[in-house]
Amino acid sequence: MMKIGELAKLTGCSVQTIRYYEKENLLKSKARSEGNFRLYDASAVEQLMFIKHCRSLDLALSEVRQLIELNQSPGTHCDDVNNMIDNHIEQVEQRMTELERLRQHLTSLRDSCSPNRTVEECGILRNLSAKQL
Repeated sequence: MMKIGELAKLTGCSVQTIRYYEKENLLKSKARSEGNFRLYDASAVEQLMFIKHCRSLDLALSEVRQLIELNQSPGTHCDDVNNMIDNHIEQVEQRMTELERLRQHLTSLRDSCSPNRTVEECGILRNLSAKQL
């Protein structure tokens, strides 16, 4: 059994993050010490690493929660897991399209101004002022 500080060091998560995941019911301490400190075991390390990996994939906390719940029912079909990841892939592809449009727009703005101009002559500022919302 370990205290929260040890769990944080072992997993590379901050104490604040661990407390937040507890508040969100994604992680639970198994016991309390005599001094009323939360104590964690190896399963908490595994759970926290699972959460951390999911978050590195940009999954929302609600999705992480759902995956944790599904993971606790090993005999059920994984259609829900597949559907969630398929939806997430669609969202990522949509963001990539939006980011590509943004890159093109920024490149176009940058191309509208050459070096050695004054702010008054700046094509970027002119184009930003001319664009309507």
